[in-house]
Amino acid sequence: MKRNEITTFLNEKGADAAWITTPLNIFYLTGYLSEPHERLFSLLISKDGDETLFCPKMEVEEAKNAGFTGNIVGYLDTESAFDLIDQQSYKTFAIESEHLSVKRLREVEKAFNVETIIDIDQVMKDIRNVKTDNEIALLQEAAKYADLAIQAGVDKLEEGVTEIEVLNHIETTMKQHGISKMSFDTMVLFGDHAAAPHGTPGDRTLNNNEYVLFDLGVIYKGYCSDITRTVPFGTPSDKAKEIYNVVLDANKQAIKMIKPGAKISDCDKVARDIISNAGYGEYFPHRLGHGLGLSVHEFPDISSTNADEFKEGMVLTIEPGIYVPRVAGVRIEDDIVVTKDGHKILTSYQK
Repeated sequence: MKRNEITTFLNEKGADAAWITTPLNIFYLTGYLSEPHERLFSLLISKDGDETLFCPKMEVEEAKNAGFTGNIVGYLDTESAFDLIDQQSYKTFAIESEHLSVKRLREVEKAFNVETIIDIDQVMKDIRNVKTDNEIALLQEAAKYADLAIQAGVDKLEEGVTEIEVLNHIETTMKQHGISKMSFDTMVLFGDHAAAPHGTPGDRTLNNNEYVLFDLGVIYKGYCSDITRTVPFGTPSDKAKEIYNVVLDANKQAIKMIKPGAKISDCDKVARDIISNAGYGEYFPHRLGHGLGLSVHEFPDISSTNADEFKEGMVLTIEPGIYVPRVAGVRIEDDIVVTKDGHKILTSYQK
C-alpha cells in the first residue's frame, strides 16, 4: 500500500503524525471524495498507521460506503471537530504546507499541542507521480473519451458557427456518453483567436480556411485526460500551415525522448529548440507539459528547469505551442505513460 510510504516518512523524520488536507490526496488514500468548501475535511495518519478522517457529520455514511475503515470524526456545522476528540499530543506534525491555511494551522497546533511543523507535500506528490496499473487503465479510458470529444467538436464545424456553440455541442455529446464533468473548462478557439494560449471561447464565428484549436479533457472515474488538437477548416494560409508543421514536429520529437532515465529538461529542450530554430521561440511562452492523474495538472513540471528523470508509470502531457498574434495559434497535446522500455501515447486523435 502506498500509504506505507507516509508512515515510513514519518518515522524517518521523527514525526508523530501527518495531517492530509488536499481533497484529492484524501480521495487517493481513502477512496472518499468530498468538496468541503469552508468546512474541515482532513485525514490524520499517525506514525503507527492509525487513521482518523475528520468530515462533516452529513458525510460520515458516504465515507464508510466508499470503503474507509479507519476512525471517523463527524461534526455538525455548529460544532468544532477538535472538541469531539480526546486530548492528543503530536509534537512533530507533518502538513501539506501548499494547501493548509494559516488559520487552520493555528487550530491544529492548539488542538494537538504541536511544537514542530514539517512538510509532507513532496511525499504526496511522489506517491501520486508513479501510477498503478489500475490508474493507467483509467487514464487510458479518460483519453479515449477525450478523443471522442475532439471528434464531436470537429463534427460541429461549419462556416458561421460560434465557438460557444461548438463548445456546448462537445459537452452535451459527452454527457450523452455518460461523462458528467470535464476536467477543466473546454476551450474552442477559431483562427487568430487561438493566438491567446488560454483564450476564452465566445461569439467569434468560424471562417473558411482557418485553424480551430480544441483543448479539453474529461474526468473518468476520478481520473483526468487533457488533449489539444488544432484542426484545419478549409485550407489555412501557408504561414499558419508552417506554424502547424513546426509544432507537430516539436510534439513528435519530444515524445520520442520519453523513456525511463531520460531527463525531463532534455525533453523540453528538444521541443523548444525545434520551435526556436524555426524562428518562433518567442511565441512559445509556456512549459512543455505537466503530470496527469486525479488532477489535470499534477507533479511533475515538464520544463527546462526540471532535472529529474522520467520513471516507469509516470503519466504526463506533451503540449508545445506557437501563438502569433493576428496570425494563428497552434498547440498539439498528447497524454503519455512512461513504460518499462519507453512510452505509450494514450490519446490517439489524428494530428
